[in-house]
Amino acid sequence: MSDFFPDGSIQNVPRAVKSGAYAGRGIAVFTSGGDSQGMNAAVRAVVRFGIYLGAKVYFIKEGYQGMVDGGENIVEATWSSVSGNLHKGGTIIGSARCKDFRVREGRLKAARNLINRGITNLVVIGGDGSLTGANLFRHEWSSLVDELAEKGVVTAEAKSKYSNLYIVGMVGSIDNDFCGTDMTIGTDSALHRIIESIDAIAATAYSHQRTFIMEVMGRHCGFLALAASLASEADYVFIPEWLPEADWPSRMCKKLSSEREAGQRINIIIVSEGAVDRDGNTITSEMVKDVVVKNLHQDARITVLGHVQRGGGPSAFDRVLACRMGAEAVLALMEAEAETEPCVVSLDGNQVIRLPLMECVKRTQAVSKAMSEQNWDVAVQLRGRSFARNLETYKLLTRLKPPKLSPEMTQQMSGYTLAVMCVGAPACGMNAAVRSFTRNCIYRGDIVLGVEDGIEGLIKDSVKELQWSSVTGWVGQGGASLGTKRTLPDGNYEKIAETINKHKINGLLVIGGFEAYNAVLQLAQQKKTYKEFCIPMLVIPSTISNNVPGTEFSLGADTALNEITEICDRIRQSAQGTKRRVFIVETMGGYCGYLATMAGLAGGADQAYIFEETFGAKDLLHDIDHMISKMNHGVQHGLVLRNEKANVNYNSDFMSRFFSEEGKNYFSARMNVLGHMQQGGSPSPFDRNMGTKMAAKAAEWLITKICECAQADGSLNASSPDTAVLLGIIRRNYCFSPVEDLQNDTDFVQGLPKQQWWLKLQSLLRILAKHDSVYVEEGLNVQTIEETGWSLAM
Repeated sequence: MSDFFPDGSIQNVPRAVKSGAYAGRGIAVFTSGGDSQGMNAAVRAVVRFGIYLGAKVYFIKEGYQGMVDGGENIVEATWSSVSGNLHKGGTIIGSARCKDFRVREGRLKAARNLINRGITNLVVIGGDGSLTGANLFRHEWSSLVDELAEKGVVTAEAKSKYSNLYIVGMVGSIDNDFCGTDMTIGTDSALHRIIESIDAIAATAYSHQRTFIMEVMGRHCGFLALAASLASEADYVFIPEWLPEADWPSRMCKKLSSEREAGQRINIIIVSEGAVDRDGNTITSEMVKDVVVKNLHQDARITVLGHVQRGGGPSAFDRVLACRMGAEAVLALMEAEAETEPCVVSLDGNQVIRLPLMECVKRTQAVSKAMSEQNWDVAVQLRGRSFARNLETYKLLTRLKPPKLSPEMTQQMSGYTLAVMCVGAPACGMNAAVRSFTRNCIYRGDIVLGVEDGIEGLIKDSVKELQWSSVTGWVGQGGASLGTKRTLPDGNYEKIAETINKHKINGLLVIGGFEAYNAVLQLAQQKKTYKEFCIPMLVIPSTISNNVPGTEFSLGADTALNEITEICDRIRQSAQGTKRRVFIVETMGGYCGYLATMAGLAGGADQAYIFEETFGAKDLLHDIDHMISKMNHGVQHGLVLRNEKANVNYNSDFMSRFFSEEGKNYFSARMNVLGHMQQGGSPSPFDRNMGTKMAAKAAEWLITKICECAQADGSLNASSPDTAVLLGIIRRNYCFSPVEDLQNDTDFVQGLPKQQWWLKLQSLLRILAKHDSVYVEEGLNVQTIEETGWSLAM
């Protein structure tokens, strides 16, 4: 099911799985430990995908305690029993700490209860403690069954039939403290709560020129605090993995006062609940406040977010992640054999994979050991490259001014002139990228020019120098503060060349969607004609449509997806007061169905119509029959998503009237065109941090290429294809792809990549909505952490 490329990366070989393929199996799902947003989506996916495969699926309520107590705590789940729960936080089947399960007698009771219901397959959703407990249960299973048989509690036939227990884990935790997965279920939602709170507090803090100290969760992992600091431009952060200097009070006060002198009206300090100083003493929010008040005499306030971070509905990211993980967990159980090692379903870039459960648990425990031994550098590295990169990026971007350099060091600085502009439709995350790029370059000693209104700015010479303070506050702003238009260079090369020559621009960063990619491609193709274009150029893909070749994720798509999902939740809520209604929601995306598909999966839609999968009247009639059947079985509403250019004839208005006419005796239909609401709003934490990190990589690449292409006379000769690239994310790696090479992978008529990874999720969407479909398995056989390259996490 998986092969390896020559470079050692894993290749997924798809395999179709049909409905009813594993009939007669018994599966149970339970949640244990602390709750997290997205657990309900995971439970829903396990139940519905298990039923799709023909298994009998059970809820175990109240975690391990329910398994030990048995009775009404173990109940069979039906398709409708998980309806209407996708958008809910927490866990509908309950979670509890269980002392009874920690002793053999309790596990013996649990084994008896499972055997009585024919359950030998368990899906565990929890943290490392819950997964470790499940693994112990599995190891003891054979002896537990033998003991039950000796006592006459189970028959010899049952002993033979239920001789093996199979377990698969999914990590549900807001802390993101589990090694082996890029993100745990609930982390992204918790970041949403934190950023929403900080954005709200920043407004009142600005009014009164206050300093706010925000305390966030995370136990002994500083991921939430660090990621939130990057996404909110926090001035100072305290996390367990990065200990402050011994004189941190004076350093912090010096930084805060210098920022106020520079005109900043507020300061945000984030404290992780597990933060300590170099002596191992806890750093509390009260301590930080006392330092600020005593030394700076500022008006300071503390906000402890507490369980607010666990509350609210799950983000679109967590819903999609949970759906994919849930399906993969069920498949892993169905394919398991007696000798199969227990696995945990993890996220590797954009792939859902399986890793050995205890290997991941041991790696996670190694982090705790390193921290207890005060090996902080080791702990940071064990957290993964993503954590280390976040930390370094934060350190750099929170400097108020570049450091004072000696004359010798100044001579070593590049002193280049770099330009940045946005091209195409606005997308959240553009401003975060501009801010990061500007500060990275200024820190190095370079000059940064902001080009207003994209290509038109180059044509009209609308260029201004950006200072360190020019981009303060940009990370949380939506849209494109530099201005952006869809204009392409075609026919204006000479004027563009004049502007580049006038300002002596050495490198160009273009942030935008398909038009940005096309613009740089056109400029690259003119390098032989215009020597001014022989400079390094780089594109950061930024579009809600996610339709740029050379990358799997574009800036802005996550924010748009959350906007659509939230609107779909509200539409569903309105349907509760109106019986038997189907909503047809039109999303943006041009010819790309990414938003419709992913929002459909996140919003629990019944269908998503996209350009990439043709459909006709017969398909519409089939879906109407599906709606009628659904209504007749107690579900009183339906949700259909349609990509704006899915079909020129079957537009949203026609489909609304068609559904109304053909289903008039069973339901009514309403149409909603979301329009530019999808481009608005505040950037999500994912887009803020992605833009910040990608721009840092872009600055590094541009400077490197400028140095490589520098001539003896001071000119540049960046004429080769590898000097005009698109910075994309493929699986978990940053890839610099020459735009000229990407032409073969591009459909220029529809503005689409020829290969799109997310198309395989269309079948999962339909299966979870009870459509007839064939699932294309996306998971990989169990690999080691080293084989999957986990340490290379984004």
